[in-house]
Amino acid sequence: MTLDHTCAMPGLSLQALGPALGYNFLWINASEVFRYFAFVMPMMREALPTLPDVAPMTLPVFLIWGLWDTVLILAATFLSWLMLERFGNTIGVAIAAGTLIWATVFVILWLGLYNMNLATVPVVLTALPLAWIEMVIAALIVRWTHLRTS
Repeated sequence: MTLDHTCAMPGLSLQALGPALGYNFLWINASEVFRYFAFVMPMMREALPTLPDVAPMTLPVFLIWGLWDTVLILAATFLSWLMLERFGNTIGVAIAAGTLIWATVFVILWLGLYNMNLATVPVVLTALPLAWIEMVIAALIVRWTHLRTS
């Protein structure tokens, strides 16, 4: 096993992980931006009009959002890859991987925001299904790149 072809774990090809990361970089960034600007930002501003500058798009927010997306892309890609390697490269495993990542990241986030009275039921019921679709598609992208390079 050489380092230029595999990671430390058997079966994890760097040649396949690169495209998976690249495609998920494009997909997750596009999905996050669309969900935020089309749904979350206007809904949050409508739900919390008394809070100053709710859901802003400033440089600090943009930089934090970039960090969020980077962590999300890495987690979605690597965790999906590991689950597909361990449990089989099937659509069911990809859907399970996307669902587990979604529950770990987004359900906790939105339940916390709702619990602190910083999100309304309509916002949560809009954001969560869209985030689930995002994570399942990200896992399916990993599956697709895994199949192409296996």
